[in-house]
Amino acid sequence: MNFWAFFLMACLPLASFAADTVQYSRDVRKILAANCFSCHGQDAETRKGKLRLDEAASALKPRDGVAAIVPGNLEESEAWQRIITDDADDLMPPPDSKKTLSAEEKTILKAWIEQGAKYEEHWAFIAPKKPVVPKAAKEVANPIDAFLQRRLVGEGLKPAPLAKPETLVRRVYLDLTGLPPTLAEVDGFLLDKSPEKLERLIAGLMKRPAYGEHMARYWLDLARYADTHGLHLDNERSMWPYRDWVVRAFNQNIKFDEFTRWQLAGDLLPEPTMDQRIASGFNRCNVSTSEGGSIGEEWIYRYAVDRTSTAVEVWMGLTAGCAVCHDHKFDPLSTKEFYSMYSFFHSAADPAMDGNKKDTPPILRVPRPGDKEKLVALEKQIAAVEERVSEAATKVVYIDPAELDVAPEPTSKETVWIEDGFPAKATRQGNKEWKTVSKPEPVFSGGKAFVLEANGREQLVIGGANPPLVIEKGMKLFTHVYLDTLNPPKQIMLQFNDGTWEHRAYWGDNKINWGKDKTTSRQRLGDLPETGKWVRLEVDATKVGLKPGAKINGWAFTHFDGKAYWDKSGAEVTSDPAKDPALSYTVWKAQPENVRKKDLPDAVWRRLRGKTPDKWTDAEQKEAFVLWIERVYAQPPKVLADLKAEKTKLAGELDVISKNTAITFVMADLPKPRESYVMIRGQYNQPGEKVSRNVPSFLPPLPPKPKDRDYNRLDFANWLVNGKHPLTARVAVNRMWQQFFGTGLVKTSADFGTQGDLPSHPELLDWLAVQFVEDGWDMRRLITRLLTSHAYRQSSAVTPTLLDKDPENRLLARGPRHRLDAEVLRDQVLSLSGLMVPTLGGRGVNPYQPPNIWEPVGFASSNTRNYKQGSGDDLYRRSMYTFLKRTAPPPFMSSFDGPNREQSCAARGRSNTPMQALQLMNDVQHVEAARNLAQRILKEGGVDANTRVRWAWRVVTARHPEAAETQIITNVLAGHRARFAKDAEGAKQLIAFGESKADPELAPVDLAAWTLVANLLLNLDEVVNKN
Repeated sequence: MNFWAFFLMACLPLASFAADTVQYSRDVRKILAANCFSCHGQDAETRKGKLRLDEAASALKPRDGVAAIVPGNLEESEAWQRIITDDADDLMPPPDSKKTLSAEEKTILKAWIEQGAKYEEHWAFIAPKKPVVPKAAKEVANPIDAFLQRRLVGEGLKPAPLAKPETLVRRVYLDLTGLPPTLAEVDGFLLDKSPEKLERLIAGLMKRPAYGEHMARYWLDLARYADTHGLHLDNERSMWPYRDWVVRAFNQNIKFDEFTRWQLAGDLLPEPTMDQRIASGFNRCNVSTSEGGSIGEEWIYRYAVDRTSTAVEVWMGLTAGCAVCHDHKFDPLSTKEFYSMYSFFHSAADPAMDGNKKDTPPILRVPRPGDKEKLVALEKQIAAVEERVSEAATKVVYIDPAELDVAPEPTSKETVWIEDGFPAKATRQGNKEWKTVSKPEPVFSGGKAFVLEANGREQLVIGGANPPLVIEKGMKLFTHVYLDTLNPPKQIMLQFNDGTWEHRAYWGDNKINWGKDKTTSRQRLGDLPETGKWVRLEVDATKVGLKPGAKINGWAFTHFDGKAYWDKSGAEVTSDPAKDPALSYTVWKAQPENVRKKDLPDAVWRRLRGKTPDKWTDAEQKEAFVLWIERVYAQPPKVLADLKAEKTKLAGELDVISKNTAITFVMADLPKPRESYVMIRGQYNQPGEKVSRNVPSFLPPLPPKPKDRDYNRLDFANWLVNGKHPLTARVAVNRMWQQFFGTGLVKTSADFGTQGDLPSHPELLDWLAVQFVEDGWDMRRLITRLLTSHAYRQSSAVTPTLLDKDPENRLLARGPRHRLDAEVLRDQVLSLSGLMVPTLGGRGVNPYQPPNIWEPVGFASSNTRNYKQGSGDDLYRRSMYTFLKRTAPPPFMSSFDGPNREQSCAARGRSNTPMQALQLMNDVQHVEAARNLAQRILKEGGVDANTRVRWAWRVVTARHPEAAETQIITNVLAGHRARFAKDAEGAKQLIAFGESKADPELAPVDLAAWTLVANLLLNLDEVVNKN
């Protein structure tokens, strides 16, 4: 008998089965799993009596002359006798298990034993064979319909008529692009009388960038993609190039087998391309941490467990995570087999602690389009200039000042930065006024001095100076201060800003507690200077953490209590050529080896390491000298200085491009693999039996191991898509079916194991799976086949009788209809209103969100502590580009069942809550979109209310309204007009929602009334659902 013949009635109630149809896979196993397997199943640790009821060999084997199950003999079947006994000590399930068998369940078990107690292998673990397409009562063009209609005939049902063309065109647009059609697109479809118009429409939509964006959204749920690490600080991570690659993959129609290989093992492909390496970021999408006190070994373990469980769920549809601590309770997956798969992922090179960084290694730098070529060109130019620099350096005539009989005199260079006024473009900051005095008040130089009389901690602050004051080697920062004799401060402080104010020096008491004392953020340099006289204060720049090259753009005079005058401030550099390593090669060589290291290329430094300069060979002396001239010498001749300036300019251009280069996490393995073990009870520090890379024994084996290496992730990926795996193609086509029909042929799309639902149409599932492989794993071809079926094209209208018989539409006697996902709901209103910005890709954006969304879950030091709303185009990008913070996902997604992406999500729920209605009616994004749609209605929809209502209805639903519908909306409009005629201020407030401005040519009262009409239309049941 055909194995699948047993399943053709799988959705029917049990009572409708004749007694001779009872079978293990469909009817019996779920009863045993719920009531018996916890003690008599796969897990050896919890097994009692050495009895397994999940496999025939153990269940039928006599023990001391007694077998649990004797096929065809209830009297001798000990399990049956325990089920029906009145003795509480022998009863199974035992009373303390709190489990009891219903009368119906007992009837099933009795019939099964009487019929021979035949065990069967779980359907999903048997490789699919392509069934013959059945002959339908009425000839059909698509094999999908042949399978479905055979089932319908058996149920006494028939398919629904085709949906109206305007309904179908909207359905197809939403399903392939996540966006509604325009009126022109609807009319174009309606006017096309060609029998191939649907196929042409599908092919055309698949060529649009929006197709890849929409398809990628489903995959990103599976990949658990997000823009933050997920734990503790939940800081930003840079992974958006992976998201953008998924979009490209769908738009390029990369075949599913390659799509698989690239993501699981793109880094292991021969000479991987940039896209293949980016794709390997699938493995890096997991939640990570850098929380203090975390144990590295534990998190290495957790990451590998997550990657294993995710890969198995996404490609095999199994709950492998249930085998982390013990053998799987229901599926034939042992703990050892789980950790054998885990070992494929256990040697990942990413660190245990993510460092709370955007760029936790391993990473890949991804240039913008066109930038890669520019980078190559600039690198070649820089290399050419470096050759010329080296050549010029060999020709420099140099006299070492340290070797002269009479050493040159030291010289000083002073830069006055603050005197009578401020540096260029510097502005006063803080709330304290900069007061000036003139003589006879204390003035050190120039015509004025600044004065501050403080009560407690007060300061004079400037910032934003441009050009900044650039720190040079040996530089001292100085100021002149005059402390009032009668009212001296208790403490004075100088602060310098190079992007941060953490550079402070003070004199006197330690009253000002900014920074950390005895560090560069608060360094005490001495007692208060003498009062009643001008004193020069100097600060060695290095003592406050300012290194050569640092750029000071801000300066502050701070004191605690008292009065002080401040004047002539700036920087001074004293240069002594005979003692300066930037002017004397002899002095440079005399520096400690670790100081010279920074001035030499790594290869040269390694060669010279451990040798004093007097032990260098002549060749080494010459090489070191030329490098010193190139890299260190502060007074090169003009030709060399010009070349170095040219190199600096090119390096600056390179730096600008590099800063605009994206970063993305990628996968890589350690050079030396980690050893993997069964971790006892899932404890990271309790290794048990050592394991090697392998796959579960109930599935096809891996090919022979290569002679020169161990199995790797690429072998694992190839095994999944070799066409012989019983699960991969089934899981993939089922997920596609779920995407377009709302529910998979297997409802539990993340669980094809023994606890998952049986397929509603098993032969159809297998036909699709085998055909998918035969078609070269072509996803577009599969989708086209689904969307051209009668099942997809039929009307979604439902009768009470059909709703009662098939509430979930598993039999497909009507078309798919369900509420749109969160992103589609938002994108739809942006598109209909004309606000949508179609820019592709890039870093996540921050559209409108309610205030104080991130703050309650954010740590003070997190870079996602405060939500900073974007502006302009960022507010109107497609929803898939919204920045996704795991610990506080966008509310518009959470309200409509969007996952937080902490783990893989194979199927979103579809709830129906008052919060959803409130969001669609009142959220600023939706109100602003309604106003913009209202502006379109008034400008594009005609000249009278009736015409405008009919136009607007078509825009949002794709169909013409009924006369009654038009009248209802017209009456609503009249009511709103009357209301706002009496409340002009309320009208102005309504149309002011959002950053975009209301059209000033339109009367506020009229625009406000139409805004509420547009809001109503956008909230129609027909609009928020796919029909």
